[in-house]
Amino acid sequence: MTGTIALVLAATGCGGTTGTGSATRTVTSITALDYYTDASEHSQWGEMLTACGKTVGVQVEQTSVPTASLIPKVLQQVSSRTLPDLLMLDNPDVQQIAQTGALTPLDQYGVDSGGFAKGILSAGTYQGKVYGLAPDVSTLALFYNKDMLAKAGVAVPRNWDELKTAAARLTRPGRYGMAVDANATFEGTWQFLPFLWSNGGDEKRLDTPQAAQALQLWVDLVKSGSMSKSVLNWTQADVHDQFAAGRTAMMLNGPWRIPALNKDKNLHWGVAPVPVPRTGQTPVTPLGGEVWTVPQSPSRARQEKAARVLACLNDSASMLALAKEHFTVPSRPAVASRYVQQVPSMAAFARSVAAARSRTGELGVKWPKAATGIHIAIQSALAGEQTPEEALRHAQQFATSN
Repeated sequence: MTGTIALVLAATGCGGTTGTGSATRTVTSITALDYYTDASEHSQWGEMLTACGKTVGVQVEQTSVPTASLIPKVLQQVSSRTLPDLLMLDNPDVQQIAQTGALTPLDQYGVDSGGFAKGILSAGTYQGKVYGLAPDVSTLALFYNKDMLAKAGVAVPRNWDELKTAAARLTRPGRYGMAVDANATFEGTWQFLPFLWSNGGDEKRLDTPQAAQALQLWVDLVKSGSMSKSVLNWTQADVHDQFAAGRTAMMLNGPWRIPALNKDKNLHWGVAPVPVPRTGQTPVTPLGGEVWTVPQSPSRARQEKAARVLACLNDSASMLALAKEHFTVPSRPAVASRYVQQVPSMAAFARSVAAARSRTGELGVKWPKAATGIHIAIQSALAGEQTPEEALRHAQQFATSN
């Protein structure tokens, strides 16, 4: 797709109006920081930043650091007042950085935040002000092996009972029916959230019957042998490898797995929404994706230029180009509707994004502690050390401790 983004943006005049003044004409370059260290991803985003920079008359100098290094680096830059002009953040981190006062509200530059899905807008909002916008997002869905389901005479599960039945019927020597990432990280928490939230559970109060029922579902899948106990150590990449190798018939994963799945022409797969407690309910899934922000700076002119680049990144044309490149979902539902007509394999993800929630929507800066409590509870319950009720009671105590 090299060159496509630049052509699209040139044709659309991406960038819009952001209330900038004449002083911005003196700024010829701005800096941007992100965590896109993968060579292809760094190049793709570099191309987009360059194209958007050209539309507003600046060169964008992109720096990428490893994911784990981004927040420590940003906090150091906050202290030394050396923040970049344009800053990308994983959406759960926006609250923490906005709390420091390091970010500027986007409305003061006239950046258009209209038409975004509610959950996506929430992800970039702190204390009622929008500090960041995500051009494209991701979430979770159920991948299934079409051949395995057909041979076993199993329909794609829509609810929890159907999921347990299907997983059991699909399990046989050398193959499990279902796979998730239940490891002791925020990834494990992320994968559990669709079950917690869709059952009416809430991270504000983890020791509830609704939360215990969701965790019991995972425990039942492991106890019955329909899901490997190794999920306690698997990453989402490991889950993908199990599915691609035919060692699991179904998996919970994100759309970023589609390019690799598409490469195996002998693997016939489908994707459906995450099963819900009862048929007819709408799954509530977590939002993944990065938001772009404009940090505080002594130069108003640089901030205004950065805001115009940010506006360009979030233009409908940019959203569509990025989504096609990365197999993500455009953040504006109107754009997402057009997108799924062109990329049908993303339909389940697009439907789920419409009702998806940001992880910090309820707890804000307190989310990481609750997330830690959740994955500790998952580990304890699936290992058989505690019942789901006991594990979640301890998780609640941990989440609310000082």
